[in-house]
Amino acid sequence: MFQSFDTLADPTLGAPRLARLREEIALAGLDGFLVPRADEFQGEYVPPSAERLHWLTGFSGSAGVAVALKDRAAILSDGRYTLQIRAEVDTTAFTPVDGVETPVHAWLAEAVSAGMKIGFDPWLHTRAQVRRLVEALAKRGAEAVAVAENLVDRIWTDRPAPPLGRLSAQPLAFAGEDVAAKIARIAAELTAEAFLLTQPDSIAWLFNVRGRDVAHNPVPHAFALLPKTGRPILFVDPAKLDDAVRAHLAAHVDVAPRETLLEELDAVGHVGARVALDAAATPEILVRRLEAAGAEIVEAEDPVILPKACKNAAEIEGARAAHRRDGAALAKFLAWFDAEGHTSDEIACCEKLEACRAETGELVDLSFGAISGAGPNGAIVHYHATRATNRKIEPDSLFLLDSGGQYRDGTTDVTRTLAVGAPSAEMRRCFTLVLKGHLALANARFPVGTTGVALDALARIALWRAGLDYDHGTGHGVGSFLSVHEGPQRISKTGTVALKPGMILSNEPGYYRTGEFGIRIENLEIVTPAAEIAGGERPMLGFETLTLVPIDVRLVDVALLDRGEIAALDAYHARVRAEIGPLLDPATRDWLDRATAPLSSRPLTP
Repeated sequence: MFQSFDTLADPTLGAPRLARLREEIALAGLDGFLVPRADEFQGEYVPPSAERLHWLTGFSGSAGVAVALKDRAAILSDGRYTLQIRAEVDTTAFTPVDGVETPVHAWLAEAVSAGMKIGFDPWLHTRAQVRRLVEALAKRGAEAVAVAENLVDRIWTDRPAPPLGRLSAQPLAFAGEDVAAKIARIAAELTAEAFLLTQPDSIAWLFNVRGRDVAHNPVPHAFALLPKTGRPILFVDPAKLDDAVRAHLAAHVDVAPRETLLEELDAVGHVGARVALDAAATPEILVRRLEAAGAEIVEAEDPVILPKACKNAAEIEGARAAHRRDGAALAKFLAWFDAEGHTSDEIACCEKLEACRAETGELVDLSFGAISGAGPNGAIVHYHATRATNRKIEPDSLFLLDSGGQYRDGTTDVTRTLAVGAPSAEMRRCFTLVLKGHLALANARFPVGTTGVALDALARIALWRAGLDYDHGTGHGVGSFLSVHEGPQRISKTGTVALKPGMILSNEPGYYRTGEFGIRIENLEIVTPAAEIAGGERPMLGFETLTLVPIDVRLVDVALLDRGEIAALDAYHARVRAEIGPLLDPATRDWLDRATAPLSSRPLTP
């Protein structure tokens, strides 16, 4: 199994561990300490050795930070985790705070007083984060202090060892561009003598390698220095490399032990080089080391991010193949669910779906631990079933299942909300409003230069008209056998990057009624090249849907759909039948034919 259902949180440990941390804060001569859910690579997934926030507070979500002061403590996260924090954390010890409305630097600006010293680990905070922190504290006469040793590590006596996942080469047939061409293309755009790369997925893409240092995202924990001229240096633990990977890298990349990174930055700085780095992704300690050595720092966006996001022809074809394979596995699962799975429980469904994907013979990992929410658990946006919370699926309810697979040729992510028994009229109404938004976004045409924020309202407008909404973004970027959450593209209220052909994004509007049910419909879409529209004046981009999984028509209130929406859903289901039907056994194919039967024969809205 690529996922665990062990209970991750024990809220009773929060208060005593906070007390021990406060002792260390006092011994260090500080007045507070920050504990982010982060490692030195700032990724969504971190290895067990970096789960400091979880160890301290019990919170197992993917984004957050705790602030421990002498007389108060808080845990900050976003709207995805509002319910989860209250379930996993002792809120008498850590006060939950909406980290979007009140970021950590803003919370501290109200909580500290003159003369206070707030400690932080400079490996776990980026230059951009530290800049905001320093400015906020300075306004109150307080100070941010970098510590040489993380204070949590002093008391976490059974902390796991750092990961040593082996690297592998990504075949050119899937990568679509060799390492030399990528290096030359990216280096030519640099405006400094070198760029310090700190994001593992950027390094994986640039050097056509994949790693195994964290769950679900096949990225290596490594740093790299990319010069404008000359050979890049990859800083990685030698134990992660076998002879095949060394040979793959040798022609184009120098490899050095990761512990030599700081010395190399000293050398670069001593010659007065201009070194570029992404302030939003680079640990503060690396920036300070370069500055101390004499380097001129140039702040710029990671130059790999945008080229990586715009998939080439091989990556696009790989994504299509992965989604056909994944869609067939989902169809097999959904047929089982209708026959017997609807009487099981959340964990049984996770296990069955993983088994269906594994039967393809090409599953490398899941792209994340499945979100399997029965009834009210579906309203917890990033719910993860454990043995303690595992809920039996009940009649006349909704079941939400969000899952994905990692294949060598592509990454998938799909959510379906399923009817169990006879859903209520209110469930069907809410589902159909979400579906209207999903279809509106999937079928959108938009001018070159359009950003995600401009499209976000398309997925929400039907809900807004009913006085409803959801608190998560509508769409995130997705990598090519890389991170399931990839930037810079997104469809959200903060999506300010223009969408470009080849970008893959999710389309996942939802609605959540606390204590009752959750609804989300998610497909992956790829941005298509600009095309003329008859009678139009400007070329328009659009989306090609990659996901090939039936949408549960038993939850559709046809009276709420117009003719165009019905035609769009029928066309999607016809394509699902055509593309994954030949991959299915006869019994599953029969189920698919019934599940995707057209709505167009039903009474239509005028």
